[in-house]
Amino acid sequence: MHVPATLVRGGTSKCWLFPQVHMPADRDRIERILVDAYGAADPVQLDGIGGATPTTSKAAVVGASAHTGVDIDYLFAQVGIGTGTVEWGSNCGNCATAIALYAVTEGLVPLGDERTPVVMRNINTGAVLEAEVDTPGGRVQEFGDRTVPGTLAGGVPVNLTFRHPAGAATGHLLPTGRPAEILPIGARSLTVSMVDAGAPVVLVDALRARRTGAETLEHMRTDVPWLRSARHAAAVRMGLAAPGDAPGDAVPKVGLVGPPVAYTTTLGEQVGAHEYDVSVRMLSMNCPHPAIGLTSAVAVAAANLAAGTVVAEASTAAAGGLLRIGTPAGVLSVEPSGSGPDRVTVARAARVLCQARILVRDPALSAAA
Repeated sequence: MHVPATLVRGGTSKCWLFPQVHMPADRDRIERILVDAYGAADPVQLDGIGGATPTTSKAAVVGASAHTGVDIDYLFAQVGIGTGTVEWGSNCGNCATAIALYAVTEGLVPLGDERTPVVMRNINTGAVLEAEVDTPGGRVQEFGDRTVPGTLAGGVPVNLTFRHPAGAATGHLLPTGRPAEILPIGARSLTVSMVDAGAPVVLVDALRARRTGAETLEHMRTDVPWLRSARHAAAVRMGLAAPGDAPGDAVPKVGLVGPPVAYTTTLGEQVGAHEYDVSVRMLSMNCPHPAIGLTSAVAVAAANLAAGTVVAEASTAAAGGLLRIGTPAGVLSVEPSGSGPDRVTVARAARVLCQARILVRDPALSAAA
């Protein structure tokens, strides 16, 4: 069978977007299609459309929304690499950026004169996001010149806003009620903040863990095992998993937080300590994130508003103002507003890369076999 799909770069991720009208309604059948299309059982995804990295093994099923005030519903999929599975429990801001441009390109929303608003609902989490896509003169752009940390390539400007991001998964910005606490991990005692905004995250105080928060990706790879353990322990503390559950590697997201220091980006650019407010290094599934996921950036910005969190303690930015996050790829600026925060906005860019008909095995026949 053939499945139509569009490949779109959103920020620092690439996402294959599948029209809902051409996909089954049953999530298990969707998973079988994606596993086959991506070659997800193969750790290099050679026999498929996946890119064999967490930021290029993403998908979304996209369609018009029946909800009042919402234009687009999308089901986000983090497709496994070498696992033959799909993770459905999270959201992706970079893919939402891609979906906003896709909605404009495909005529799923009416064009504005200079900017076109798109309101999207993430089916996985219920989160609602707003985007503004540049459409100068009421025209759809195929190319643009806005860049974001992590790539030298330009794209169509898209401003992405997360509405009321706090507590979507747990009901509270601070699910345990404490801004910071000790999390025992084997012989380690980590000082962490567990935060639910944009996505549930566990943020580790880097200095107390004898790190800086500005580690290279190579150094971060050596820390993956104990950071995974921190994620699994925090999932139980945050009420996202029950004791004894098989540990997952998507939720909560996990990373290191430290004060700003001078460092060199993955693109070879020098960043001074005075050029940003807080250092952050996150994992994406079980790999160091080459930049930072937007949902993680939202959580960091929200944590900066809460006195006593590891972010607020490390950050040089005033609570409630623009927060400049130092990532391996460079500095990402995140703008929260309201005390909740009510809204968190990030400037992004996107570009449609190709449209395709993907050949996959019929999931019904595969299930029968």
